[in-house]
Amino acid sequence: MRGVPVRDAVDSATVAIGAAGSATPRLDAEVLLAYVLGVDRVELYLRPERVVQGPAVRAFQDLVRRRSLAREPVAYLVGRRGFRRLELTVDPRVLIPRPETETLVEVGLELAAGARVVDVGTGSGALALALKDERPDLQVLATDVSADALAVARANAARLGLDVAFLQADLLEGVPPVDAVLSNPPYVAEADRRTLEREITDHEPHVAVFGGEDGLRVVRRLVAQAAATRARLVAVEVGAGQAAAAARALEEGGFAAELRPDLAGTERVIIGRR
Repeated sequence: MRGVPVRDAVDSATVAIGAAGSATPRLDAEVLLAYVLGVDRVELYLRPERVVQGPAVRAFQDLVRRRSLAREPVAYLVGRRGFRRLELTVDPRVLIPRPETETLVEVGLELAAGARVVDVGTGSGALALALKDERPDLQVLATDVSADALAVARANAARLGLDVAFLQADLLEGVPPVDAVLSNPPYVAEADRRTLEREITDHEPHVAVFGGEDGLRVVRRLVAQAAATRARLVAVEVGAGQAAAAARALEEGGFAAELRPDLAGTERVIIGRR
């Protein structure tokens, strides 16, 4: 691909990426090319005759090859992912933020003014930073067992200018008193590992993905720890088909459970109140 128009470059990359199994090959190709050229995706439509040439050709080919052959996620290739109103830096040290987690953000936005809230297993900081961005009055603490993940989250907070506190911790260990506990924990069952796309199994951190035999090992630990605190609200993201079991865990911990669906209608967040 030497000195070819944007339109042709996108078309060629779309074919290669689609043949490798991506569900969104044209979107992937456009994001990668826009990244290489240093422009917004809309610029590709406004100037489809623009010629891709020089170093940009090699850079684009390399990214398309990595997306196609190694199935590296686009978010890791370009180093960023949009979440709510924020653009977050992401890399293989952290889970890529998903739209489903916005349901958990919505729960946090309902908290009383000045509430103390902890985001357990913050990863890139997506949940904690979105809450602080949209509700500056909240006192937000973000924890993660991974020092690498916290480094990414802290860097995002600094770049975005959001005042969130961070703590390396295993779930709630060492966390000061809070009013609410929010978490997107690892919840994929080990039995489902073989059904996942290579983007997840080959590239995303397994500690942030897999939650034991039935996927709820971490959820149960978190609920048990939260039950021993004075937190009056616990909200946890879970996978499809896990809502009933997670709700039982909350009820056994002394919480009244409520199910909150995501935009696709999946029972995505379990809320415990007391």
